[in-house]
Amino acid sequence: MSVWQELLLFTAGLFAGYINVMAGGGSLLTVPVMVFMGLPGPVANGTNRIAILAQCIVSCWVFIRKGLTEFKLSCTLALCTLPGALCGALLGVRLDGVWFNRLLAVIMLAVMLMMLFERKKNNAPGAGESASGNASPKRVLLTHCLMVPVGFYGGIIQVGVGFLIMPVLHRVMGLDLLRVNMHKMFLVLPFTVLSLTVFATQTGVYWLAGVFLALGNACGGWLATHMMISKGDRIIKLVFNLAIMVFIIKLIFFD
Repeated sequence: MSVWQELLLFTAGLFAGYINVMAGGGSLLTVPVMVFMGLPGPVANGTNRIAILAQCIVSCWVFIRKGLTEFKLSCTLALCTLPGALCGALLGVRLDGVWFNRLLAVIMLAVMLMMLFERKKNNAPGAGESASGNASPKRVLLTHCLMVPVGFYGGIIQVGVGFLIMPVLHRVMGLDLLRVNMHKMFLVLPFTVLSLTVFATQTGVYWLAGVFLALGNACGGWLATHMMISKGDRIIKLVFNLAIMVFIIKLIFFD
């Protein structure tokens, strides 16, 4: 790769890492960049997982250092994503075309509408509470069941999986948005390892491009995690809704 390509990948990764931690959809920046550089769609899809993995590791490390962890809930939810992620990744290695972009636009529009018209819960847990303790057993079970299709989608394409995780944890489980984003990072980490392994063995990945993306994603994820902890829910909602609107426009009107 030339120097300008390395800088382009790092810069795209920086913005994507910030957006991914705050809301989701940052891969809509990184995957098209790699396709523009000449990588086949499935290879770009797989290579993108390297950057996601680095971003999740850095973000989880920051959450752990700040004492914002609920390992038991994170682990049980993450385990539920793995079967779907494996099946999705095996399908994703054969993915090509633009129809998934159209589907993703519909999904993100639905998520945005749900978040905008969501009823405010007077008993919403605070950022320092264990929100899972306030959820009914039915909601806890439903949340774990929904992680299976979330993992399937993440295994296929990864792009925008945060837009699916956030409403499930926020609306169904009743978690505040800071805890939602914390669990999101711990959830994405294991199924990214699994899906990356599938892509690396089935289609191959461009490791050098993945390294430069990973450096950018890690920096962006570190910055976003610190800002999220200090600013709270308000900055998350703002970035989340702006990101969804931009990506919907991009998916519908630009291939």
